[in-house]
Amino acid sequence: MGFGTALAVSSWENDRTTLMAFFLGIDGGGTRTSCLIGDEKSVLGSGIAGASNVLRVGEAAARTALVEAIHKACEAAKIKPAEISRTCVGAAGGARPEVADAVRRIVAETVSGEIEIVGDMVIALHAAFGSRPGIIVIAGTGSIAYGRNLKGETARAGGWGFAVSDEGSGHWIGRAALGAALRDADQSEDVPSLLQAIMKVWSIEGRDALVRAANASPAPDFAALFPAILSAANSGDVLAEGLLRRAGCELAALAKIVLGRIFSDADTVPVAMSGGVFANSALVREVFYNELRVQCPRVVVGETIAEPVRGALDLARSHALPSEFS
Repeated sequence: MGFGTALAVSSWENDRTTLMAFFLGIDGGGTRTSCLIGDEKSVLGSGIAGASNVLRVGEAAARTALVEAIHKACEAAKIKPAEISRTCVGAAGGARPEVADAVRRIVAETVSGEIEIVGDMVIALHAAFGSRPGIIVIAGTGSIAYGRNLKGETARAGGWGFAVSDEGSGHWIGRAALGAALRDADQSEDVPSLLQAIMKVWSIEGRDALVRAANASPAPDFAALFPAILSAANSGDVLAEGLLRRAGCELAALAKIVLGRIFSDADTVPVAMSGGVFANSALVREVFYNELRVQCPRVVVGETIAEPVRGALDLARSHALPSEFS
């Protein structure tokens, strides 16, 4: 290869890099933040950090998690944040202007290009169905059901915050488990095994200290108890197993509300699951499926757990201006 040819190839590669569009999808959850970077067709890198739910952890902690996850994804994709053409962020409470403004401001400090902020249920629905109709039920740190029909009409159920809603979520399961274990302890001199497991997770000794921690303000991380409850249920703990069954029923109830509101005329209704509770508990999935199928035979429940961050990346790509692909 001659010197002139080498220069031409190098110039072409630089032009290609300049013209290539990179897209960033972010799922800002209450437990973790997930990022995916891709070009028009492929996923190039990913990054994971801690919670970035502004309503839950505050703006400072959310900034730390978002920046860390973005930089990890950029490093894996071998690009700089300034090279990103468009970003879509799915955030809890993203439909609220104050939340959207805060998240957009944080992300804009790190990346370039257009930034879109949507609710976390929007990216989850897109991950499961794209632009097609369906219902997504999310059970992670919080919970919500969200659907869209053939007419483009949407409806939601649940997701109104830990204090009054989020049935079937990791937070709800953890809080309910602690309450049930304390009631069980009231009836016996022995400390129930589930209560012991909860104390171990929170590194607390003694019932009085546990009660103080549970009633503290701000509230403790009840969702962090979910793995211990799941382990107890898998080991045959009747109390823990009963709570997971209740969670499945509560999540099915959310789906049925959405189904009744916007799918009354549909012959079949596709339903998808998303979130760590579904992903990790076969019992919750089983109860959820059975409850829906018995009461709503029209539903078709998908077996795959939808990954919201993939929906965010796809939305970043699909909403990009045509000039970004030229």
